[in-house]
Amino acid sequence: MIRIAVQSKGRLYEETMSLLQEAGIKIPNSKRTLLAEATNFPMEVLYLRDDDIPQTVADGVADVGVVGENEFTERQADADIISRLGFSKCRLSLAIPKQADYRGIEWFDGKKIATSYPNILRRYMDDNHVQPDVHVIQGSVEIAPGIGLADGIFDIVSSGSTLVSNNLKEVEVVMHSEAVLIGNKAMDACKRELLEELLFRFDAVKAADDKKYVLMNAPTQRVPEIVSVLPGIKSPTVMPLATEGWSSIHTVLDEKRFWEIIGQLKRLGAEGILVLPIEKMIL
Repeated sequence: MIRIAVQSKGRLYEETMSLLQEAGIKIPNSKRTLLAEATNFPMEVLYLRDDDIPQTVADGVADVGVVGENEFTERQADADIISRLGFSKCRLSLAIPKQADYRGIEWFDGKKIATSYPNILRRYMDDNHVQPDVHVIQGSVEIAPGIGLADGIFDIVSSGSTLVSNNLKEVEVVMHSEAVLIGNKAMDACKRELLEELLFRFDAVKAADDKKYVLMNAPTQRVPEIVSVLPGIKSPTVMPLATEGWSSIHTVLDEKRFWEIIGQLKRLGAEGILVLPIEKMIL
């Protein structure tokens, strides 16, 4: 059995549990339980605070864990990043009051910076030969300049709306972060085999993300032109229809380019276009 550490609440919890569900792993739905066992896969889920996950995995209390890359980097735990999961994306940035005249990183020399990520901040400042006064606080970092506790902040930024509401502006992006799967370095062969199965399922879920399965009918004589604009995984599937002179074309499209390509297909004579969601995709 493999044990995975998961954040006990918040956005990362929701997205991690959704990934496990889409990977076909059923976990009893109870947030009050510290440890839960999957009903259809040899896995235990250990619910923890996000900042406890890196060391828990490094110590072998959990075999793997899902945690923000920012927390993993800050905690400096001796574990491996196994896979980037593609959700809970954010950035760690420096921000200062809007009215401040900012001309470069040297602005922070001798200034007081409030943060929950002192290790990442100090390394970044050392690399840039800047010596600020780092003030470590937990939670509500963004209010520090407004109450006179700090000159600037170093914190997580997603949309930037929190900065705006606190009259701050983002001036330096120090690192980009997303959810990562981390692993203990001393897992035995049996657990590594289970991990490979877990990664296979995760990869199938991620491969289908933002993809659409598209079917259409088109005049057979226009098929070469239509195929030329379709970015299929290998090549589109083309099959003759019962109606002479017509073919059915099947392909997979990335949602980001979906409307652009659909417009081209219609101009080339495609009709009866059917668009279906994809749950899993095995490459």
